[in-house]
Amino acid sequence: MFESISDSISKWLLHFGIGHEIAASASGMSDFIIVLAISCAFYYVVKYIIIRIIRRIAKRTKNRWDDILLEHKVFNRMAFFIPGILVYQSIPVTLSEFSPAVVSLALKFTNIYIVVIFLVVINSFFNALYSLYQDTEYARFHPVKGFIQVGKMVVYTIGALLILSYFFNQSPLVMLTGLGAFSAVLLLIFKDAILGFVGGIQLSANDMVRQGDWINMSKFGADGTVQEISLTTVKVQNWDNTITTLPTYSMVSESFQNFRGMKEAGARRMKRSINIDMASVKFCTPEMLEKFRKIEILKNYIDTKQAELQQFNTENNIDDSVLVNGRRQTNIGVFRAYLEAYLLRHPQVHKDFDLLVRQLQPTPTGIPVEVYAFTTETRWASYENVQSDIFDHILAIVPEFELFVFQSPSGNDLRTGIPACS
Repeated sequence: MFESISDSISKWLLHFGIGHEIAASASGMSDFIIVLAISCAFYYVVKYIIIRIIRRIAKRTKNRWDDILLEHKVFNRMAFFIPGILVYQSIPVTLSEFSPAVVSLALKFTNIYIVVIFLVVINSFFNALYSLYQDTEYARFHPVKGFIQVGKMVVYTIGALLILSYFFNQSPLVMLTGLGAFSAVLLLIFKDAILGFVGGIQLSANDMVRQGDWINMSKFGADGTVQEISLTTVKVQNWDNTITTLPTYSMVSESFQNFRGMKEAGARRMKRSINIDMASVKFCTPEMLEKFRKIEILKNYIDTKQAELQQFNTENNIDDSVLVNGRRQTNIGVFRAYLEAYLLRHPQVHKDFDLLVRQLQPTPTGIPVEVYAFTTETRWASYENVQSDIFDHILAIVPEFELFVFQSPSGNDLRTGIPACS
């Protein structure tokens, strides 16, 4: 068939007065062009008919993997193999009229084309494999994007060696041996990738960080949710919606704070204090104790504590007519007892974790009374609302215990405190 078509084209060109050499070359190339056209036609047949059939079958199945392969166009890119294979098989026949050098060059470029298509298909397959893995529950605990990227790098390296071997007519093993001489240069070029790969293995093996974790790494200005863990970088979306990119290996060599434990425990720590004016601290009088006894959550505490103190003073023959003798309740002590009872009754304070109200070292700005507890809300906005509600109540209840919150005088205090000049 090729000979008949070639003779017809040669006669047609000679009929129009074209020279024998040009006519012979053109008729020889016509076979190759016809095969190339047929190959392209086969490609479109596969792409628009067979791929559509595969798509319909995939939609009817319940499996997720075939849908992902279609989404990443793995089958579409595999169709590019058809022109390459057909042309490669037909070159010895269609270009037989040309010199062996021409045939060898055509085979060389066809092989390179097939290798490039193979790399494209493998890249799409790796992307589909990663998407399929991301749909699993296991992906939350062990990110594999770094390993996928390493796999791509290995495949690309093999493909590059094959392409160079075709260009220089050398065995791929010879090309691989030649790379050994440039190992130092390669280590320098791929330093970040190698460190990232090692760091990714350590992060995954030790379960140090996962996608979706809230981390804080102040050195790099990162404070937010981990979006992606790749071979060389970790992307963190900060709370202001900016993106911070960290070197993967830095999360192994540097320290960072991971709040995953807080989320898994379902409790977030609240540690805040208010400063009480030391001049307002005093012993409780019987009138004050009677007033405090009317507070529901303090009644049992007042009675129990008062009985304990009276028993101690009686057993030790203490003259309680003098305030400094013996043991007495103070308004700040009753205040601390109230706060502890209040927190124990609060529905959004976790009862399975440490809860205490304590005094810290007095400072020039008063006595810090610290609340240390855990809330059941771990989300930022909800946690802040709970904490604010608790301290709103604390600040409002302080005067009931005849205490004063320490506050530096403002301009308004100075204006109202100084009498106007007559």
